Amino acid sequence: MTHNEIVAMLEEAGLPLAYDHFAEGESPDPPFLVFLFPSSDNFSADGRVYQKIDTLHIELYTDLKQPELEASIEAVLDGHDIFYNKTEVWIETEHLYEVLYSTEVLRTD
Repeated sequence: MTHNEIVAMLEEAGLPLAYDHFAEGESPDPPFLVFLFPSSDNFSADGRVYQKIDTLHIELYTDLKQPELEASIEAVLDGHDIFYNKTEVWIETEHLYEVLYSTEVLRTD
C-alpha cells in the first residue's frame, strides 16, 4: 500500500487524521486518528530487499471508551483485508485513551 492509499482508507472512518502528530496547537478534540510507519520488516532475497514491508501503527484517541467507534475502525480495516493486533492504554497526562492497531503492509510505491 502506498501512503496515499492508507490515507484514503483511514479517511473512510470520518475522523480527523494526521501522519505522526498534529501540529502544535492544531490537535482536534477527540476522537481522532494518527498513523505512522515506525519500522520495517523487509523480506530479502539474494542479499537485497525483495519486498518492502512497513510496520503501520494506527492510533485512535478518545476521551471516553467508545467500543462502537473502535468497531467502525475495525470494519474499515476488515473491509480492506488488513490483519491487525490491538492494544489499549490510558494516557494519564493527556486524559485520553489510545487504541493502537498494529499491522504490516506491503509497500507498493
